[in-house]
Amino acid sequence: MRIAVARRETFGRRSRSNAPRKSEAAVRSGAPGDVRQGVEAIVSPVRCPWCQSTEDRVVDSRLAEDGDAVRRRRECLVCGRRFTTFERVEEVPLWVVKRSGQREPFERTKVVAGMVAACKNRPVAEAELERVAQEVEELMRQEGAEVSSQRIGLAVLERLRVLDEIAYLRFASVYKGFSQAADFAREVGLLEKSTAPKRRA
Repeated sequence: MRIAVARRETFGRRSRSNAPRKSEAAVRSGAPGDVRQGVEAIVSPVRCPWCQSTEDRVVDSRLAEDGDAVRRRRECLVCGRRFTTFERVEEVPLWVVKRSGQREPFERTKVVAGMVAACKNRPVAEAELERVAQEVEELMRQEGAEVSSQRIGLAVLERLRVLDEIAYLRFASVYKGFSQAADFAREVGLLEKSTAPKRRA
C-alpha cells in the first residue's frame, strides 16, 4: 500500500519525450523551503476531498515531520478549495477489516472525506480535519498492522466530539446507523452527559 496521499511522483526536468499529461500538476521549485530547487516536480493529481475532482495544481511543496514526509498544498481547479497532502516512504501496510470481514488498505483520504461530509457548513478548519486524520492513522499503526473499521470510526468520533458537536452527531448517525429520531435524541443525551461540568463536592 502506498502511504503517500499522492498516487505517483517523479522529479526531473521536462523533456519532449517525457512530457506529463495535461492532468498532471507541475510546480517549479526555487522558493525558500521547497523540496527541490532548480528542477520541476511533476506531481500526479489527487482526488479533492471537497468535490471529488481529480483536477488540481500544487501551490506549495516543502518537507514536513522532520524530513520524513513531503507536505503539498493543492488547489482544486474545479471548486477552488485548497487541501493538503502528505507523501511518505512506504511503511508496513495498515489493513482495515470492514464489518463484512473484507480487508482493504487504510486510506487517510477516506477518513478526511468522511469528516468533510460531517462538517459541511460547520466552522471547522480544513487543517483541523487533516490533523485529526493524521492522529487517527498514527494511533491505528501503534495498535497493529490490522484494525477494524469500527475502531477507526470510534477514534474519529472521539476527536469530532471535541471539534464540533454537530459534526459529531452527523458522523455518529452514519457510524452507528441511526434509523430514527430517537437515536439522535439518545446520542444528544449521552453527549450532554459527557460534556456537562462536574459538580463540586
